[in-house]
Amino acid sequence: MNEIIAFAKTTGFYLLFGNIRENWPSLVMICISLFLLWLGIKKQFEPLLLVGIAFGMLLTNLTAFTPSDAMYHTELWSKFMAGEIGYGTILHDGGFLDILYIGVKTCIYPCLIFVGIGAMTDFEPLIANPKSLLLGAAAQLGIFVTFLGCASKYLGFAKEAAASIGIIGGADGPTAIYTTSRLYPNLLGPIAVAAYSYMALVPVIQPPIMKLLTTKKERMIVMKPLRKVSKTEKIIFPIAVTIIVALLVPSATPLVGCLMLGNLWKESGVCERLCKTAQNELMNIVTIFLGISVGATATAKAFLNLQTLKIMGMGIVAFGIGSAGGVLLAKIMNLFTRKNKINPLIGSAGVSAVPMAARVSQKVGQKENPSNFLLMHAMGPNVAGVIGSAIAAGVLISLFG
Repeated sequence: MNEIIAFAKTTGFYLLFGNIRENWPSLVMICISLFLLWLGIKKQFEPLLLVGIAFGMLLTNLTAFTPSDAMYHTELWSKFMAGEIGYGTILHDGGFLDILYIGVKTCIYPCLIFVGIGAMTDFEPLIANPKSLLLGAAAQLGIFVTFLGCASKYLGFAKEAAASIGIIGGADGPTAIYTTSRLYPNLLGPIAVAAYSYMALVPVIQPPIMKLLTTKKERMIVMKPLRKVSKTEKIIFPIAVTIIVALLVPSATPLVGCLMLGNLWKESGVCERLCKTAQNELMNIVTIFLGISVGATATAKAFLNLQTLKIMGMGIVAFGIGSAGGVLLAKIMNLFTRKNKINPLIGSAGVSAVPMAARVSQKVGQKENPSNFLLMHAMGPNVAGVIGSAIAAGVLISLFG
């Protein structure tokens, strides 16, 4: 009987119900993780990453009741951040999720995901209509406005934290994770959840903003078909962008360089095996590792506080301003254009939620004019937004890293 009682005391159930007053925050986090799993599975909100993040969150908060077998140790990473230990100690004393998290801390996972994104991205709409690069740049307005708001005395975030929150406005999960890992890793869990949640809500958030800022006449503008882009142009583009970005914003080179490498594999036509691997096997494996390791950082202590509510609130502000920035610039550009006017709806696609934001532009445009096809035009600002958010991240890292 004594052995049974001794065994019962080692279980998580005993630790949970034996001290419920101290353990309730972890219970709340478990409920949040289950809710996120429901969103990912039932509602299909960014399921490829949200399911992994939610399950990583579930694992790390369950181990609060099984400390001897914990897979993620916040105390080890606190010592690491203080410079008291190195990666060797993490590898020796850490759990499963601690070891996977090294890939996040060293920013390996976001860069590898960008290789896969590059291998799946067609930059032809951007090359055919270079003006769409400006719309992609304008959509990064949300990043910098939100940064200024978070760094103000009213919200009181440190500049590194404010920059990490602002990058949510780029609607690019890997870039948000990359920036936060470099600048303020303590906020990684809340920022990752906010970034992917709002990416999934693009079809809900953007249409009201687009309609508010445009007239019916503007939404009905028909754009002429894009010109055909040569293979030579497609090959030169990733090489040229890499050189320009590396010289202009060196801190953005890892993300942009990986993005362009994947695209060069695709467009060169001589690296088919590597392109397919980047699109499928590499992308899938890194997505698994990234999701559960980022979710592991969402402990009760890091997540359940007023700061997280501020992040969620400012995240949607960043996203909204970014969407509005692209639309407003398109309207301004039309003031100086007599022919071939731009449908302002494609400006909202400048946030880098590829290709969802472009599809939203297409859907809203077709409601006003069923014969209008804006998808390929919207893909120009959309893929420009991927480059733009990476460059914005590089600028913030250069300033505050």
